[in-house]
Amino acid sequence: MKFSTACVAALSASVASAGSWFGGSQDVVAKDAQKVPGESPLEFCDTDHSDDIVKIESVDLLPNPPETGAELVIRATGTVFETIKEGAYVNLVVKYGLIRLISTQADLCEQIKNVDLECPIEKGVLSVTKSVDIPKEVPPGTYNVYAEVVNHDEKPITCLQATVKFGGSKNDLGNEL
Repeated sequence: MKFSTACVAALSASVASAGSWFGGSQDVVAKDAQKVPGESPLEFCDTDHSDDIVKIESVDLLPNPPETGAELVIRATGTVFETIKEGAYVNLVVKYGLIRLISTQADLCEQIKNVDLECPIEKGVLSVTKSVDIPKEVPPGTYNVYAEVVNHDEKPITCLQATVKFGGSKNDLGNEL
């Protein structure tokens, strides 16, 4: 559970910094995804992003990839084009290999408190830096995270996905991502 909380915090920090959190489809898909600018394993979901309320300009994770038992620093910048209000939500799926660990809909405004933000999030440029501790007890393996964020009026905020491998050598991790 600590790991899933760390994943949610890491993704929420990056998305919230760009303006919001997740919501949507329940499948973790990597086909034709577009990498989020910066140093992270984050990708945009394979959907049309022209109507997204948030444009993520960069997300950096230090270290990249994240390491168990270490602090993870997330720096993200983006532009919010419409106010994000109470009622916004995130559809979140976390898988360990093929095993679904989490499949939930979370209140975005509750989640962004983890990165020291509050709703409403007003229009404009938003930058966030947040540190989270990744527990050393995270089992080695490949984790897939999918998060689609939707505003109170059902307009898409953004959709992100990532694959992170814990364990093995750093060379294996670099080749995997």
